Amino acid sequence: MLTSKVAKRYAQGLLDFTNESGQTATVFSEMKDVVKIMAESVDLNKFFHTPYIDSKKKVEVAKEIFKGLSISSQNLITLVIKQGRENQLKNIAQEFINKVEDINGVQRVTLTTATQLSKENLDQILRSTNLVNPNSNFDLNVNVKPEILGGYILRVGDQQVDASVKSKLNQIKKDFHLN
Repeated sequence: MLTSKVAKRYAQGLLDFTNESGQTATVFSEMKDVVKIMAESVDLNKFFHTPYIDSKKKVEVAKEIFKGLSISSQNLITLVIKQGRENQLKNIAQEFINKVEDINGVQRVTLTTATQLSKENLDQILRSTNLVNPNSNFDLNVNVKPEILGGYILRVGDQQVDASVKSKLNQIKKDFHLN
């Protein structure tokens, strides 16, 4: 997923601040909550994306929704809204999470399959590739997309292994048209 320059800059500023103040772990956990809330609440996203609602009203609502967060996290959310960047709030929080995980050496692994797999099958796929370092921490995100027909697509960082039936059929189709 491409991240906007705005999200990267706010996340880096927040990371710099939390490193100086020793609040990185707390804010990291809270940004996970922000991402979860923003991902699950369609109404909140619509509210934040509505241009004719005053930023003061948006700040009031955000303070009520995020009242359990630390002052640092609340101040970031308020700043983002006052600057008219509330549509980037989820991206900023996710980028902050990514930056902290990068510092801690956590690999982000995305596995796309046609059907839900068992734990044993997931482990077997992860062991079968040299992209995933078995000695490091990794964050596994499993997506189920029936349109790939079978097999899997494994993405680790900027590298990808496409072992899906759909891509193999497309390659056969392409080869057939060339010959």
